Amino acid sequence: MRPEETFDFRIRRCWIAMSKMYNELVSASGITVSVGFALLNIDVKDGTPSTALGPKMGMESTSLSRLLKSMEGAGLIFKVAHPEDKRSVLLKLTPLGLDKRDASRDAVLKFNAAITDSLGDAQSQSFFEAMDVIEQNIELLRSPIQIS
Repeated sequence: MRPEETFDFRIRRCWIAMSKMYNELVSASGITVSVGFALLNIDVKDGTPSTALGPKMGMESTSLSRLLKSMEGAGLIFKVAHPEDKRSVLLKLTPLGLDKRDASRDAVLKFNAAITDSLGDAQSQSFFEAMDVIEQNIELLRSPIQIS
């Protein structure tokens, strides 16, 4: 089997191309894909607990801490004490963070509209169903093997 005929090769190649595209789109706004993704995952109204952001983004705590520190230094976010759990902090967007979030959101919406226009509704739905099956299989393969 040639690499081009495997799912992981095609998904990885597509992901790399998509990441480059998003970097080009958001770099005009002075941010990175990681920053844009974080901004999109912070609740605009209520903020988001810092402990909830890592799992949403699939990031380890060390990498997330570095990202949040750089975002805070750039004036995109600020931290406030969680009103119900004083051990935790909420991440909130600054006006600049909201502006950069809007730029990130526009890039994502533009890309999704282009893909949906190209594929149509039926193929788009099939894509999401196929991705669900791939994710389910990944979880099954990650499970410990049961030896009888």
